[in-house]
Amino acid sequence: MKKSLVVLLAVGAILLNMTISGIDRGITTSEKKAEISESVEVHPFELVEEGGYTKISMENAYYLHSPGEPMLPYYTKVYYFPLGTKVKVDCTPKSIETMKIERPIIYAPPPKPLNGYYVAEDKPDEEIYGSKEAYPAAWYSYRLGGGLVDGKRVTILALHVYPMRYKPAMQEVEIAGGFNIKIGYTLPQKSIVKSDEYDLVIICPQEWRDIIQPLVDHKEQHGVRTFVETVENIYSNYEGRDGAEKVKYFIKDMIEQYNIKYVLLIGGKKSYITGNWGYDGPTKHDDSLWYCPVRYVALDDNAEKGYISDLYFADIYDAEGNFSTWDTNNDGIYGAWTFKYGKDILDLYPDVYVGRLACRSEKELQNVIDKILTYENGNVKNQDWFKKMLLVGGDTFNDAANVAEGEVSTLWFYEHYMADDFEKVSLFVTDGTLPLWGATEPNELAGRFAWINVIKTYSQGCGFAVFDGHGSPTAWATHFLGHASHNDPWVNGLMTYNMDLLQNNYMTPVFIIGGCHNSEFNISLLDFMKNQWTYQPTYECFGWHIVKMAKRGAIATIGNTGLGYGEGGGDRNGNGIPDCVEYNGGYIEDRFFYAYGVEGKEVLGETWGTAITLYLNTYDAMADRIDCKTIEEWVLLGDPTLKIGGY
Repeated sequence: MKKSLVVLLAVGAILLNMTISGIDRGITTSEKKAEISESVEVHPFELVEEGGYTKISMENAYYLHSPGEPMLPYYTKVYYFPLGTKVKVDCTPKSIETMKIERPIIYAPPPKPLNGYYVAEDKPDEEIYGSKEAYPAAWYSYRLGGGLVDGKRVTILALHVYPMRYKPAMQEVEIAGGFNIKIGYTLPQKSIVKSDEYDLVIICPQEWRDIIQPLVDHKEQHGVRTFVETVENIYSNYEGRDGAEKVKYFIKDMIEQYNIKYVLLIGGKKSYITGNWGYDGPTKHDDSLWYCPVRYVALDDNAEKGYISDLYFADIYDAEGNFSTWDTNNDGIYGAWTFKYGKDILDLYPDVYVGRLACRSEKELQNVIDKILTYENGNVKNQDWFKKMLLVGGDTFNDAANVAEGEVSTLWFYEHYMADDFEKVSLFVTDGTLPLWGATEPNELAGRFAWINVIKTYSQGCGFAVFDGHGSPTAWATHFLGHASHNDPWVNGLMTYNMDLLQNNYMTPVFIIGGCHNSEFNISLLDFMKNQWTYQPTYECFGWHIVKMAKRGAIATIGNTGLGYGEGGGDRNGNGIPDCVEYNGGYIEDRFFYAYGVEGKEVLGETWGTAITLYLNTYDAMADRIDCKTIEEWVLLGDPTLKIGGY
């Protein structure tokens, strides 16, 4: 039974802005010290009683989603200032009213790991739901960060205002009719950038310096001003506690000296056979094992204790323009969020757009450079194959909604952001196009060999491919509808063992991979003996293998280096947006296609970086470890200056 009540808070109410493009309010360096004052009203809302709980529907709102805590709406207002601006925020609610409700506000579910196992109970937080105190504790919160937005280095203010606060034990909701916002700011004395001479810096080992010259020449011909430095020179000339920190200080120097905006890291793990993986410990590793260094971060989600994050090399500054160390307690453990090592406070906003070619051999590097040059010189945007978007999905989670989340999410991305320019090509379990023989009910053989259909369809070429489901370093897979457990037949979409059968000759897509560990590029052949996520011998990960293949595969991939997270396909808060695209891995993918299809970001690294920035503006990643992990582990394996669709 559903019961709804529509409540109008104001006539002609003003919707609080979401993300604002550019430098908000025309702030310039001529205003050294000033204040922004705004008065805003909030939107009408609707209360819906369903299943013993009350849902609050407020148009265009986001929702608090800490597991077990009330799902209350909030709005985000974003301001951009020159990097290093000091900001002070005051936000006062007005016209507060109190309303009694009959049923408690619905609570947020725990995020679901994309390995198919649930790790937390789906239940309300007893302490919060038994309290007379208002939730959230304040009417607003905000986060400051330093980032790169529309080519400008900015201090970002993401202000979250909460038009409702809930007192669970009293069954009361406090409602604000609006807010008075005051933002005082003092601009920096000078810019951190001395000149504007380069766009891209390539960091590679000395032994591959000559091999990349054709790529350098190609970039220069297309107006991408390129600077090359070797790993060995950086290690010799920069201070740092390890190779990764030295490289990060070098990137900082390149920003300040030359205003670079893109970084291409060339080099992966040297050994195909063995080497440290990082599961048993947070982070420390041997730089000699890598052609180009990596950073392990020590966020413990109770499933794994560490994973690689190339976002470390992109987040150079905090909101005040200081160096973003990712080790705020200076203990040599980076990105810590554990009981043992505490919590490092991270900025996380990208200040440069970083991609990696995780090459392990000269041949791999030559293959990828050949694909990049062919792609960008081929005017592929006007070719029929590029105008296709491949969607692959099935049932990711067993839940009450009983919908195929992988199909719901990929269709959402296509229909909301890409449909005007791309033809949909889908392989789904519910219509029988993914499994063999058109099977829609559990069938062991039809699911096990579903990759045959993927090979056939993928080989016809597409501009974008997006798979949403389960993953490992070896494979991507999903399930038949209503049978999304490890005991049910898998529907195997693609594996490193069979993707070499692809025949998409230079018709290579940008490939977004929704699944666990697909882009765990630190994997080696013998790691399966200690790596619970690998399941079988795998000498390199799914996300890199499909990029490094000669003439086919993908032009670039974006996927997870660690355990990914998602949500079910229902609509827990009743706002009309499926949960599987509103939170965690689904939301970062959503922001990618939004950045490309709506904001028109056609350079791959900027599309990647914009997605992360938009995610951080919406969800405070320092308030939720799974939000933090979602953006840290989302790695671009490819050229960050790639012009999507070519020149």
